[in-house]
Amino acid sequence: MDFTGEERIAAPRDMVWEALNDPEIMRGCIPGCQGIERLSPSAFEATIKVKFSLFSASFHGVLTLSNIDAPESYTLSAEGKGGLAGFARGSADVVLKAKGEETILHYRAKAELGGKLAQLGARLLDSTSQKLAEGFFSDFNAAVVAKMAAD
Repeated sequence: MDFTGEERIAAPRDMVWEALNDPEIMRGCIPGCQGIERLSPSAFEATIKVKFSLFSASFHGVLTLSNIDAPESYTLSAEGKGGLAGFARGSADVVLKAKGEETILHYRAKAELGGKLAQLGARLLDSTSQKLAEGFFSDFNAAVVAKMAAD
């Protein structure tokens, strides 16, 4: 499953970059995030509950940042285990482009599911994965704008 998108964020690129590396902001923006903790400057441990149609699964795993080119881009990779449900693996290449007082956040994401989850059907998995990515970036946009208004 591969998908792309972009968000126009009414905040300077440095502020958007800082927010992309803030576990509290990430916790509030990752759909179904039940907890996230920084393990190192480039790794987080997270628990996320995901709903797939009539069935949901909780995943526990690690989010890792790589290919870091601050404050312009990085790759966010995730791998989580969902017990009997299976596993989820994915990554997103995130690029921030300054455009005046705004930032254009471009992303290219891919996801892979295994175990019982993979039996749900490609269309359901594709649409759920894309909705999760779009939800994250939309919520992230709102969180950054709210933080900027509060500062």
